[in-house]
Amino acid sequence: HDNRTLTRPGHDLLAVLLLFIIGLVLFFVLTLPRSVVIQSADFVVGEVARQDVTSPAHFEFVSEVKTEEARALSERSVLPVFTQADPGITRQQIDQLALLLDEIEKIRNNKYIQPNEKRDLISRTSGNILAPETVEQLLLFSDQRWNLVRSESLRVIESVMRSSVRDENIDLKKESTETEASLALTDVQTKAVVSLSSPFIVANSFFSPDLTDAARQQAREMIQPISVAFAEGEIVIQKGRILTDFDIEVLQKMGILASDDPLKRSIGIVGILSVLSAFLGIYYHRQKPRHYYSLRGLLLAGILLVGFVVAARFVIPNRVVLPYLLPLPAFSLLLATLFGTEIGLIYAVVLSILAPFGFANGQELTIFYLLTSLVGVAVLGKAYRISAFAWAGLLVGLSGLVIIISFRISTGQLDWQGLVTLAIACFANGIASASMALLLQYFLGDLLGLITTLRLLEISRSDAPLLKHFLRSAPGTYQHSLMVANLVEQAGEKLGIDPLLLRVGALYHDIGKTENPAFFIENQLPTNLDAHDDIPVETAANLVIRHVTDGENLAKKYRLPARIIDFINEHHGTLTAKYLYNRALSEAGGDITKVDAKKFRYPGPSPRSKETGLLMLADNIEARTRSERPTSETEIRKLVDKAIDGCIKEEQFVNTPFTLRDLTAIAEAFTTTLTGLYHPRIAYPNNENVTTGRQSN
Repeated sequence: HDNRTLTRPGHDLLAVLLLFIIGLVLFFVLTLPRSVVIQSADFVVGEVARQDVTSPAHFEFVSEVKTEEARALSERSVLPVFTQADPGITRQQIDQLALLLDEIEKIRNNKYIQPNEKRDLISRTSGNILAPETVEQLLLFSDQRWNLVRSESLRVIESVMRSSVRDENIDLKKESTETEASLALTDVQTKAVVSLSSPFIVANSFFSPDLTDAARQQAREMIQPISVAFAEGEIVIQKGRILTDFDIEVLQKMGILASDDPLKRSIGIVGILSVLSAFLGIYYHRQKPRHYYSLRGLLLAGILLVGFVVAARFVIPNRVVLPYLLPLPAFSLLLATLFGTEIGLIYAVVLSILAPFGFANGQELTIFYLLTSLVGVAVLGKAYRISAFAWAGLLVGLSGLVIIISFRISTGQLDWQGLVTLAIACFANGIASASMALLLQYFLGDLLGLITTLRLLEISRSDAPLLKHFLRSAPGTYQHSLMVANLVEQAGEKLGIDPLLLRVGALYHDIGKTENPAFFIENQLPTNLDAHDDIPVETAANLVIRHVTDGENLAKKYRLPARIIDFINEHHGTLTAKYLYNRALSEAGGDITKVDAKKFRYPGPSPRSKETGLLMLADNIEARTRSERPTSETEIRKLVDKAIDGCIKEEQFVNTPFTLRDLTAIAEAFTTTLTGLYHPRIAYPNNENVTTGRQSN
């Protein structure tokens, strides 16, 4: 917590509102054109491609366009389907021809009709389908030859119409009657057979729309879905080529162009954002991490998340190597240094899902970003040394390479030349991620007043400017601060609180006493008079209490993090300077009305975190121990319990999430540490009185 910490009841509502706003911004980012290089307007069917497009990864999909083209071609190859030859029609035509032949035979055998009348009668009976010369020959044939022509005509029509006769080939079928006639016939007889049979050849097979449609449907179904594959880095579309429907389909499937149905894509984005927002909301609600109570911390995490997602939407599309070079793990490493390992891990999941969402190689990139980020945060840990960033960067690169090899082996796309390139990209990613996190944590830490482990280590060094000033100006108070630092560090480990933060906060908590060091008893020589006795009690109280505000001013002057300033402001809370207050009461004859208690009370605020509450107890107990000098563990324990009870009665822990278990653990830790410091010691004999044995050193 810092001076800008949100503690009002409406904080949860503000946090939800901020989460909603960040979600809206992310929705806007995810629905924007996915690349500044490739726009939908640049790729239109029938137009010329304005640039080359390469496959960002090994990509395979079922092409609806190719499949439909193959099915349409197969359908067009199906010829029209006709019905089978109808034997009923054949019989009907044979019967009609037989009737005609019977009539001709009757006319031939009628002796009472003159030849000219017979010719006219046959012509009329046949419906004028027979040529005059054919009629003449029919009358001249002998009975034997007539019978041969008659039987052959019936046989020929039956033979021809046994197969399918269609409207489009009926002329060919009629012409075939000549070849169907028996070779035993004379030319005159053959012509007579053709003249008699060919007019009775009609269509007996017809086009069937139903059968044709069924055949075409069967032809379509025989074509299996067609899969197309592209190797990583393969040119999918070449500049200058006329674009086809297939080209647009490939771009859409790869995620390079937006989907044809923006509504469906928007619903998908809303769904994924809703789940991730619920995930973050539940986490913050249940765990209440430290930066949750700082609007600035929440806003920073949200802005960084949006920034990295935007970078990913520009870098990933239509790129082969750059997505693996994009230092997305830097985001998780940075949050881990600013807010803790747990926050780094949580946001690694969120960013790794959002950054490649909707892209063709999104699955591989999601796993790549997620695992490299998790490994990096786990290796970084508390980041006590710069070397931790180097190791984190190295492991990010190594884990990324293992992930890429795993994917390439499983898909059979292990290209050694490409693998070397990606390996270089992975390690460059690790170096860039670690370097970016290291630089940004310094920049953001100073700019926003956030504290990091490396910053704590930097200001805790004995050669830090303010600590050097502290040691030179108020050595007694400095030693007191070291004792308090030891106490809080030991107790912090019991509670699972960052011991480094506690130690640094304890080192600086009394830095304000350097403005007037001689006024505080720990900096006075034993032979000196107490400076408090020479000035009015209210003035003395003001000087004592002022070391808090003086400390805050010094901390700001030396640009200490706001978190350390909390230790300075809260280590006395709103307690009363009891020694001086009791002295004022004594001088007033015990009349409370004559003493203004506010002038003897520290400005506060009271501790708002376990860390500053622990410091208050340690500072109080260390001062009591020096004053009362307990000689046994029992006395130390009573002193510790008395200090804890006093702070509770003064309501100093109302904003501090201490539990009874915490206070018990603190009492045990303080008692153990103080017992080790103040255990009874052996009184060494004076060397002058030693007559035998060794001399003591």
